[in-house]
Amino acid sequence: MNHWLTAPILIPLLGGILQIFIGYAPLSLRRTLAMTTTVLLLAASVVLLVLASDGSYRVYAFGNWEPPFGIVLVLDRLSALMVLMTAILAFFCHLYSMNKADESSRQFHALFLFELMGLNIAFLTGDLFNLFVAFEVLLIASYGLMMQGHGTERTIPSLHYVVLNLAGSALFLISVGMLYSVTGTLNMADLAAKIPQVSAEDLPMVQAGGLMLLVVFGLKAAVLPLSFWLPKAYGNATAPVAALFAVMTKVGFYAIVRVFTLVFGAQAGALAGLGLDWLFPMALATLAMGVIGAVGARSLRTLITWQVIISVGTLLAAVALGTEAGTSAALFYMLNTTWVVGGLFLVVDLVSGQRGSASDKIVTAPRMYNRTLLSVLFLLGAVAAVGLPPLSGFFAKVLILQATTPGVEMAWLWGTLIIGSFFTLVAYSRAGSIVFWRNVDGHVEKPGKLTLSLGVAAGGLIAMAVVIVLLAGPISAYVDATAAQLFDTGAYLEILDTTAVKGGA
Repeated sequence: MNHWLTAPILIPLLGGILQIFIGYAPLSLRRTLAMTTTVLLLAASVVLLVLASDGSYRVYAFGNWEPPFGIVLVLDRLSALMVLMTAILAFFCHLYSMNKADESSRQFHALFLFELMGLNIAFLTGDLFNLFVAFEVLLIASYGLMMQGHGTERTIPSLHYVVLNLAGSALFLISVGMLYSVTGTLNMADLAAKIPQVSAEDLPMVQAGGLMLLVVFGLKAAVLPLSFWLPKAYGNATAPVAALFAVMTKVGFYAIVRVFTLVFGAQAGALAGLGLDWLFPMALATLAMGVIGAVGARSLRTLITWQVIISVGTLLAAVALGTEAGTSAALFYMLNTTWVVGGLFLVVDLVSGQRGSASDKIVTAPRMYNRTLLSVLFLLGAVAAVGLPPLSGFFAKVLILQATTPGVEMAWLWGTLIIGSFFTLVAYSRAGSIVFWRNVDGHVEKPGKLTLSLGVAAGGLIAMAVVIVLLAGPISAYVDATAAQLFDTGAYLEILDTTAVKGGA
């Protein structure tokens, strides 16, 4: 077995435990150790991506218990991509947090690292119950992170976030219980092998369990009508936490892609394509609602939170096409939207700190000291988020449009995506022109300082839109191969072979 598979879990776990024990140590020491842990995690993520690039599956069975009886980690192209994407986002968010955001609690860095551990478990696990455990780990850490900072304005949104996710967790547990009662397994590979063999009398139970899973994953991804909690929850979190949470909806997206391609994919017999008929219209409705929210936003942070919902709708609409091309395009778009939205949350926080009482509201205010730099960062982020050339968002949306085939789906997707992009552009143009160019005389007294670390963190994530363009060829080839691997479910089922487990590497 290849022990590298445990690195993205063990590194933040050990780092988080260490942070708990040194909670009363000097802040500089805690920050140094926290960043060291994040850098190590990033390095391990790169190693896993290199390992996964050969297209083979690598399995790690805890305690040498063979699947489907033991807990296994499975590394493939998709899981490696998700882990690396999260590590890059976390590095810049963690760097940004070290400018006072981490001073509100001695356990900020511990919670941050435990959040990363939960995310990585979710991306690497090959077991449906372990996916539930991963959700609980990352959600418990996210509850603490969401309450970081001063003020009471985040209390009610955080309460809504906790209650809804607890309800989702209960539904998740019920759904996996229903699947286990029929199949006798929760290993994803074993489920994929047994679902086609389910008898006609047990079919309704499995179908109900699968649809309940779709609802749970839809809640995590913030699909309409399960998305109304997100704007206020994200909008009231501290900037580095909100930026990190840009990947949280992608956990739901990942779960939908993984489970409903592998377990309920083309080989699932009567249950093939379960939920896709519902997913496509709900994804388009989510996209449309996000655009409406963005147009009506009264603050920059609210605008970015609605951008998260727009991205969710766009991602799931592409996946709901049920094709390799659609999934590949969605993965390309996922990289763009996760990093760019995270960067925009950080940029908006810098803007807010320089506008005094106006904060991030879309109103006229005194001129900012660093207006040129901040306006350029906001412009680049907006262009990438909307999908205008020459940045990565444009290429991602073109790939999504090209993935559709002539017919009703093509008309709905093209119409919704293009019209939605136009109105999103209007929303960003309105916000940018008011905030950066319609200024009153004078400057704000005692504006927030734009330090080098803050500039690097915010600028680094926004710059990823340029990096994606420069590496468009290799990235496109990788996501194409990832989609092909996802739809080749037969290869995934081979991990049930004991020789595959023992060979590991």
